[in-house]
Amino acid sequence: METNSHLDTAEPVEWLALPPLSDRWHSLPALSRKRAESWALVLESQGIPGRLERYGIRWNLMVPSDHLEHAINQLSLFEAENIGWPPPPPKPNPLVENTLASVSVLLLLATFHNFTLLNIPIFGHPPPEWSQIGSAQAARILDGEWWRLITALTLHASWLHLLSNLAIGGVFIIFLCRELGSGLAWTLLLASGAMGNLANAHFHLPTHTSIGASTLVFGGVGLLSAISMIRYRHHLKRRWYAPVAGAMALLASLGTEGNNTDLGAHFFGFLFGLLFGVFSGYLIERYDRPGRRVNQGLALLAIVTVIMSWWAAIRFAI
Repeated sequence: METNSHLDTAEPVEWLALPPLSDRWHSLPALSRKRAESWALVLESQGIPGRLERYGIRWNLMVPSDHLEHAINQLSLFEAENIGWPPPPPKPNPLVENTLASVSVLLLLATFHNFTLLNIPIFGHPPPEWSQIGSAQAARILDGEWWRLITALTLHASWLHLLSNLAIGGVFIIFLCRELGSGLAWTLLLASGAMGNLANAHFHLPTHTSIGASTLVFGGVGLLSAISMIRYRHHLKRRWYAPVAGAMALLASLGTEGNNTDLGAHFFGFLFGLLFGVFSGYLIERYDRPGRRVNQGLALLAIVTVIMSWWAAIRFAI
């Protein structure tokens, strides 16, 4: 970058380099290109002539000798107003030690899959068709069968379907639970998965049907991405691509493979994860993470929501 100004004078103009070492700038080292360009913009905004000159890895900001004092004063004000900006990256929150609890929930999901394969009568009635009564059927969801938004997240078409969600999604879920606490994490995961299924039902034909925890898994990816972006928003120039790129790569590699892959559910799960992540990220930054009792209450709420959803599914099916 170079700015030049030619003074209307018959006398040769003497250009002087602004000193990189000065008490007025707290003994800054030699000017970097970034700082030199910032200073050049400051001078330009004040109508002070200036130009950048490079000597190897060093940069000099040159001004006419009769503007030197004015330039120093303006840059001193600029530096004083921008002390401590951008703020240093925040320290990561200490992770909650709840890995065993998170793994236990994932194992319960696998156990439930086994249970749905058994022909066990329910309340004296013949064994239900679990996928029939609990899948995310678009028409039935829009007709008011709200429980399908949750029950569909606990059903899987096969062991391979289940294991892929546990293996890939388990990593994100365990980390999210350690980051937020189990109660808040599972509440947000269920909310992202349920809203993802609801939006997916609106955008598909009434005959569309889907099952699987992958909507919830992609909600977890969106949650982690948004929380990371909120936490490091003052340093997004260097950090924004990490969570977003990882999320989009996962969506591209896992969310679009297979003939039975529900891309819409994955996308909407991720989208609502982002939305809930932004909201919760700001709240956590302002009020900190929920305490132990609040997390326990949210965990109980998540458990009751799943149980009541399946109770409603069975109750209205028999």
